[in-house]
Amino acid sequence: MAEVKKSAPGGAGSSEPPAGGGGSPKGEGAGGWTRFVTVRPRLTLLVALVLTALAVLAGGGVADRMGSGGWEDPAAESTYATEALGRQFPGSQPNLLLLVDAGAAGADAPAVAAEARRLAERLDAEPGVDGVGSYWSTGSPALRSGDGRKAVIAARIAGEEKDAAAVLDRIAPEYRGTHGPVEVSLGGGLAVRHEMQTVIQEDLLRAELIALPLTLILLVMVFGSAVAALLPLGVGIVAILGTNAVLRGITEFTDVSVFAQNLTTALGLGLAIDYALFVVRRYREELATGADTYAAVRTTLRTAGRTVLFSALTVAVSLAAMLVFPQYFLRSFAYAGIAVVLLAATAALTLLPAALVLLGDRVNALDLRRLLRRGGAPGAGPAGDGEGAGWGRAAALVMRRAPVFAVLTTAGLVLLGLPFLGVKFGTADDRQLPVTAASRVVQDELRHGFPGDPGGTLTVLAEGEATPAQYAAFRDRIGALGGVVRADGPVTAAGGHAYFTVVPEGETVGAQAQRTVAELRAAPAPFETSVTGQAAVLVDSKDALAERLPWAAAIIVIVTLLLVFLLTGSVLIPVQAVVLNALSLTAMFGAVVWVFQDGHLAGLLGFTSTGDIETTLPVLMFCVAFGLSMDYGVFLLSRIKEEYDRTGDHEHSVRFGLRHTGGLITAAAVILAVVMVAIGTSRVTNTKMLGLGVALAVLMDAMVVRSLLVPSVMKLTGRLTWWAPGPLRRFHDRFGISESDAPAPVPDGGAVVEERKEMAPLHR
Repeated sequence: MAEVKKSAPGGAGSSEPPAGGGGSPKGEGAGGWTRFVTVRPRLTLLVALVLTALAVLAGGGVADRMGSGGWEDPAAESTYATEALGRQFPGSQPNLLLLVDAGAAGADAPAVAAEARRLAERLDAEPGVDGVGSYWSTGSPALRSGDGRKAVIAARIAGEEKDAAAVLDRIAPEYRGTHGPVEVSLGGGLAVRHEMQTVIQEDLLRAELIALPLTLILLVMVFGSAVAALLPLGVGIVAILGTNAVLRGITEFTDVSVFAQNLTTALGLGLAIDYALFVVRRYREELATGADTYAAVRTTLRTAGRTVLFSALTVAVSLAAMLVFPQYFLRSFAYAGIAVVLLAATAALTLLPAALVLLGDRVNALDLRRLLRRGGAPGAGPAGDGEGAGWGRAAALVMRRAPVFAVLTTAGLVLLGLPFLGVKFGTADDRQLPVTAASRVVQDELRHGFPGDPGGTLTVLAEGEATPAQYAAFRDRIGALGGVVRADGPVTAAGGHAYFTVVPEGETVGAQAQRTVAELRAAPAPFETSVTGQAAVLVDSKDALAERLPWAAAIIVIVTLLLVFLLTGSVLIPVQAVVLNALSLTAMFGAVVWVFQDGHLAGLLGFTSTGDIETTLPVLMFCVAFGLSMDYGVFLLSRIKEEYDRTGDHEHSVRFGLRHTGGLITAAAVILAVVMVAIGTSRVTNTKMLGLGVALAVLMDAMVVRSLLVPSVMKLTGRLTWWAPGPLRRFHDRFGISESDAPAPVPDGGAVVEERKEMAPLHR
């Protein structure tokens, strides 16, 4: 390692930049930014500390203001019908169920009946509760278990999700537990969502306790220096706390899903560590060449800093695409993702340079790997001559056999994705929770111990004046539809409102139930009708996603193509980036179906397979994983482009780029995978699926696509890789951004000079 020069002002450990920015006019823009963020490094860090403390206060209790639903389209027919039924017929849409266990005495015992009626009357008198009914008031056999030992009191807690949850919190302790001869447990949709929210918060805390120390250990292994390892972790913590404050503010205006907090933690740590790794690594390389502190920071911001900015934009665009969907579950991940990405990039480009100016070459202090190396100064690893040589040799091998690697890798990825062709979409229910969860236990008892399927009934709302004969004719008409087991009703109310219940054949949200929804909506009637129920919600959700998915995909693809073009000046590289990124996700989607839908490894991973995948999850996972893949793609392409601008040697630039970023990308992917796996330890199935699926995607992208597919494809495209038509080339010359401001020097040596001459028409 070259001796680090210490000069003042601007030398190692100095907080003052040299006069004039310490650079050529070419670097003046970067020098201006460097002066802005580093001229008062202590003040910069102090302001950051104060803002972070304020974020802690502002973001406190954010989880309590979040919802645990959001899978429905608020403008859908099923949503309208559910809300209208809740207003006109509260008893038709119960969201709270009291499972009354009478034991050996049986539900019909006089003492049991008396106690159950007393509980129902007391519940009916609770503020915010209406539509109370029970087995003991209706005599309905559907409300008594098959063995006669248990029965149900049903009620509806009105109001918005947060208000209803507050009512449940207030009354639950008064009803749960032993009451005379009966034992009462709470279930129903509201209780399930409330418990899911609690479990997610507990799991998130556990995931953070797992991820933070493991991440620190991995960072020490990557950097060697404990000081350097703490910097990325600090950036991540700032990003997470800041995002919590942003989400707290957003909850004042719209619904936000509690699931979004998992993405905040994952991306806050993952991306902040990615960006900080890239910045700190480049800074240490510059120090190793003999640059003083300020010059190293200036060069780092001009090169790695620009790459971080582009990476953040590509990830943010992928996540912003979820804003086109109406479900607040998906929109919540866009809110959290955009905030955490921008905060992570801001911290990496502001706080990190200030810290590096204060540390100088002390960034290499506390080298914990010294005992494992033979000789070498602290920090030699990142800048040593042999660093990354293995990646360079691997790239050379891949390019020598480019057709073989390209075909085999592509075929393998496609093969891994084939199970996704058999995907079945469904809706989330209580089986997202562990089998020991209290509300899950109640729902399982209702599902298996009571006649019929309490969650599979479809409800048809009728609005408009009609005669009893017209109601009866409509009931008979829908009861005669194929796939309908039974149709009951009408239940009427004043103002020309009525509803019918329909029991479809087959699974609750199976193909037959979905066909029945379409047939019910098409059935002629002398009044306005709308259909709701789990199958109807699924149909409407799928329609909403299908309608808006092309728009989301177009946003991701078009903006990604534009950003990568601005970075590279090539027409082909952006197309390659989009296609190869999509290929990197095939293993994730195949695994999601094979594991979570088909139930393989369910026992090992501790979840219940329902035979389908919640409709919004693939969209969410695609946006997150695609953005993270672009993150790594930008890191690699920027270094290849920087070297190509310097030498004009295509194959050398690919080897150089992989040599200098291969280890960094792999380390970043492993660290992010650790964070995602920690999220994947959640007891909620959707969170487990998101964490483990994205972990697999980033590992496949870093270790397969970036290591094998990218160099082989770039070898096959050869000189055409950098081609662009004249107008676009001039556009890039004017507006494009690269990591190298200086013009490419003409190398000494005939072979490279001749290659530069040959490629001159293709190179900007």
